[in-house]
Amino acid sequence: MWYVWCVLLLYFSICCLSSIIMWVLNNSRAAAEAEAVAEISCSGHGIASLDGFFGNGNEPVCECNTCYKGPDCSNFIPHCTANADRYHPATHDMMNNSLCLHSTSSALVVSGWNGMSYTYNDNTFFSQQLERLIHKLHAFVGNAITRNRYIVFGAGSTQVLSAAAYALSLQNTSSQSPTRVVASIPYHTLHKDQMEYFNSEKFKFEGDPYTWKNRSDGTANVIEFVTTPNNPDGRLSGAILDGPNVKTIYDRAYYWPHFTPIPAPADEDLMVFTLSKLTGHAGTRFGWAIIKDETVFNRMVTHMKMNSLGVSKDAQFRAFKLLKALLEEGTGIFDFAHRTMKRRWERLAAIISSSNPYAWLKCEREEDKDCYEVLMAANIIGRRGNVFGSEDHYVRLRPPLA
Repeated sequence: MWYVWCVLLLYFSICCLSSIIMWVLNNSRAAAEAEAVAEISCSGHGIASLDGFFGNGNEPVCECNTCYKGPDCSNFIPHCTANADRYHPATHDMMNNSLCLHSTSSALVVSGWNGMSYTYNDNTFFSQQLERLIHKLHAFVGNAITRNRYIVFGAGSTQVLSAAAYALSLQNTSSQSPTRVVASIPYHTLHKDQMEYFNSEKFKFEGDPYTWKNRSDGTANVIEFVTTPNNPDGRLSGAILDGPNVKTIYDRAYYWPHFTPIPAPADEDLMVFTLSKLTGHAGTRFGWAIIKDETVFNRMVTHMKMNSLGVSKDAQFRAFKLLKALLEEGTGIFDFAHRTMKRRWERLAAIISSSNPYAWLKCEREEDKDCYEVLMAANIIGRRGNVFGSEDHYVRLRPPLA
């Protein structure tokens, strides 16, 4: 009998060893493919990826930045319109360029069986490993206090912000009217657009908080969005309204050292951050909130559960790899990003006055009532001031991307 058991044990050992060898070979092959694609330079004016476009020979081809074309993006398009409103998804973000220099540490190889369930072993939708890494990141950068705070993940800051509005509107239940949502002009258009799109009975967008500041009902059931540094004008702003029934959501997407000086770690009740502005990986769709109040945290978790059953495990895994690579580099990536931003703003400042992290441009001449059209006549696309609740004498421009 012992002989039979030995044979079975040897058989299963060989099977397991074969599986391990195949797993290593497959992952090595996938890693090699990813590394090979990462080495395609696209002349510095585009990007190639495994999930991008493919040529006739089934090889990855370059997706070119705006104003460039050709197989390797080396051909400049004359008289090309400069799009300073938003960048094409194929465009290399400055942090993405930096991470490409360390592609091995930030590379991601996912097995086919990885992340198949909705939840992790603790029956939550959030990776504890990633949460610990976020605590470590903020402590290293010094831009936010996370000790004894709760962290919620979302599909970019977009989903996190809507979850925060939902959670805080439930706290303002002293009247039958919907919670008033306000944001200082010029405000980030997402705050207004989301509130109006959801058309919820719980909250309603009511414009600039200064309109309500000195009114007797001005601080009754209010949520104020504070974007700092502000999008579009780059101001380090604070809340306008105050009172027991005023709740504030701080959108700190740009509160990183490559966008603005960090005078002190932020310590508000509810702060929102996003991977897209930290590393440039907007397509990963990963954002998070740092929250003091456990009740607000639980309400946001409920919102995420009902809205999407949590955040994609693939997105969380990629965020983990990117943040781990960033921390392993120390200040290197932030230094690279700071130098890149400085160089680009110096180039932009030679033409127009700059702000941080966008250019908030005003056409001063009285006849230039629509600054957007003035710039369009010069083949420059910006974003109209009225999108941010301001006048059309203003236009928001992104910094140069290369």
